[in-house]
Amino acid sequence: MIFNHFKDKKLSALGMGTMRLPVMDSDNSKIDTEQTAVMVKYALEHGINYFDTAWGYHNGNSEPVIGKILSQYPRESFYLATKFPGYDLANIDKVEEIFEKQLERLKTEYFDFYLIHNVCELNIDQYLDPAHRIYSYLTEQKENGRIRHLGFSIHGDMDVMEKFLEVYGDKMEFCQIQLNWLDYHFQGAYKKLRRLKELNIPVWVMEPLRGGMLAKLSAEHTEQLKALRPEETIPAWAFRYIQSFPEVAVTLSGMSDFTQLKQNIATFETHNPLNESERKTLYSIAENMTSKCVLPCTSCRYCTDHCPMELDIPKLLGLYNEHTFTGGGFLAPMALEAIPSSKHPSACIGCKSCESVCPQQIKISDALADFTKKLK
Repeated sequence: MIFNHFKDKKLSALGMGTMRLPVMDSDNSKIDTEQTAVMVKYALEHGINYFDTAWGYHNGNSEPVIGKILSQYPRESFYLATKFPGYDLANIDKVEEIFEKQLERLKTEYFDFYLIHNVCELNIDQYLDPAHRIYSYLTEQKENGRIRHLGFSIHGDMDVMEKFLEVYGDKMEFCQIQLNWLDYHFQGAYKKLRRLKELNIPVWVMEPLRGGMLAKLSAEHTEQLKALRPEETIPAWAFRYIQSFPEVAVTLSGMSDFTQLKQNIATFETHNPLNESERKTLYSIAENMTSKCVLPCTSCRYCTDHCPMELDIPKLLGLYNEHTFTGGGFLAPMALEAIPSSKHPSACIGCKSCESVCPQQIKISDALADFTKKLK
């Protein structure tokens, strides 16, 4: 296993995520505890020492299951991470209650790593509001040793991240972002990566395989990659890509069966990052994959000057692209919840004034109508 240094700790470069544990009867709430225990044992025996869970994973059952399994091992043999679930606004005023319950669920007296979970458009104002005591309480827990290292995860855009860092930045020791070879440009992950590097904040990576989407490619794209590295599997390409970024300390993978675990551990037995030419090949494949369904908006904003409803059309088209390519998901609905309904895609009146000035000749009104339909 490759290890990376973070302050006084030596962290396994591959961390075990527990959002996609093996389940029974195809029921996400019914974790196969026996199989999970076997996987955790194998992970520990083969060098993984970082385990990541969260309050809401597996309908709230991930923390208790992982806590029970890990309690069988010496506490100093692993690093444990969990998160405050502010992605659900019903939890915003419950930071103390939830934190104490998490210690109980995970059968521990402290967390090695604790994250403010999923900072985004929906919750940024609440996270920043001192009335909810999130900042004050969690920094207090760090001072008294019940949190060893405090960080955050983010799905929001760059503006959200900057707002968050203005308040929390001096206390944030690490940041977890969605980084993979498709989202480097598609979601603009490179911007977050660049900013975190400027601030000297170490990076944790989530969704290196984009929920499994990058684990299996078309025959044409697979052939392209096999010609360059015949010995690498397609999932391994995603991990070798992450290894190309020295600022990344931990790459999390939600492995849902024993085979995936063994394969990923085997990949992380060596450090073999991609060269520039290989990365360009992946970016070319990413562009090919997204161009089939993604609108070529360049955010020139000519359209917004002509919209009688004053819609932020480039932002809406960006969310439409994400929602269409992914085939749904939570990102677009979550972002839209943070803005008034009068600025949603459904507010488009179809006047096409925006289309008359669009350099890309995008059929904006059709796209917003389709977006509205997809969101129902």
